[in-house]
Amino acid sequence: MAQKEVIAMLLAGGQGSRLGILTKKVAKPAVMYGGKYRIIDFTLSNCINSGIDTVGVLTQYEHLLLTKHIGIGIPWDLDRKSGGVTVLSPYQGEKEGTWYSGTANAIFQNIRYIESQNPKYVLILSGDHIYKMDYSQMLSYHKEKDSDATIAVLEVPMEDAHQFGIMNTDSNNRIVEFEEKPENPKSNLASMGIYIFNWETLREALIQSNELHENSDFGKHIIPEMIDKKMKVYSYVFNDYWKDVGTVDAYWQANMELTNTVPEFNLYDEFWKIYTNLDHQPPQYIGENARLEHSLISEGSEIYGEIYNSVIGPNAIIGKGSVVRDSIIMANTIVKENTKIDHSIVAEKSIVGANCEIGFGENIPHKTKPHIYSTGISVIGDETIIPDGITIGKNCEVSGNTEHSSYQDGKLESGQSLIIEEGIV
Repeated sequence: MAQKEVIAMLLAGGQGSRLGILTKKVAKPAVMYGGKYRIIDFTLSNCINSGIDTVGVLTQYEHLLLTKHIGIGIPWDLDRKSGGVTVLSPYQGEKEGTWYSGTANAIFQNIRYIESQNPKYVLILSGDHIYKMDYSQMLSYHKEKDSDATIAVLEVPMEDAHQFGIMNTDSNNRIVEFEEKPENPKSNLASMGIYIFNWETLREALIQSNELHENSDFGKHIIPEMIDKKMKVYSYVFNDYWKDVGTVDAYWQANMELTNTVPEFNLYDEFWKIYTNLDHQPPQYIGENARLEHSLISEGSEIYGEIYNSVIGPNAIIGKGSVVRDSIIMANTIVKENTKIDHSIVAEKSIVGANCEIGFGENIPHKTKPHIYSTGISVIGDETIIPDGITIGKNCEVSGNTEHSSYQDGKLESGQSLIIEEGIV
């Protein structure tokens, strides 16, 4: 079998728990972004735009929607007889196979798939970041350095460096030390979770690490061990837009940036297109009394109310007299008449009744989840029903088929949850 130069292994199995109710039913990479896209679309589009035509997508948590979205890879030109895209879920063999327990463990469990492609280099990616990157340039740099491993890094503000895995390098960009979220960082080069390895080197490292660590991880084990062994590990500095949308606030902020007159992240770049799996949609319909300002309105949506600084997904309907401000309304969601939504996220296939108010009141952090909901943003989960006349405060989460009796006096106070599962609150 002829050797393939490079294949990509895309880690897309994470739950994304810091996104709260948004990832209750879907994996983080499958969460919608920018109206019609899903987060994983950006990494897949980077692959095909970089000339990488063989991608293994490793799924685990709530993978059904993600698997359906990827399909056979047609939107990304990855429907190929040789290579293409392959969804790789954990499997149980006669003597091996279990849930993926770490990033490197996930790759270790798919050694047979990688060997079936016979690559010289393996590119490891994460499916939950928003960015455009030409991986072929990083590969050229890897070859130029004759590196065993190359790690993409981003220069972050020094005051934020303690939040990241930090790479300390010498004058030649060779990594001499890796520190995971150091209290007193020595540099501001943050790992982006993007790695290129020589396959033979990585294969040996995966096998050895798996024997030592049942939850083998690139950041905790593989990379530090390679550095300790004085192997050639180099940093590749990326100087463009990159967003980790792993929290409710970061996700909301990144979407809101798209409503700027000249957004920093351009979704309309003809030379680096972002592809997605979306059925053909009719054009959006803007009603006679509708009003739009600084908003992103997706195909198939119907707008009869007022939209300000918001992102509206495909086939969403905003009723007459309703006002949506600084919010995200995802695909196939209906907001009925005379409802006001402010600083909120309403996920897919939800119905918000008439005469409701969402995202108003005192900005009180969530009672039990302040680490998720504290910036004033309320989140309505997928396939949620909110009856007419309900008021929901700030930093709230709501999910399920709620009824008027689910609320106390028709209200959910700021910082509260209302989760209905199979008729149980």
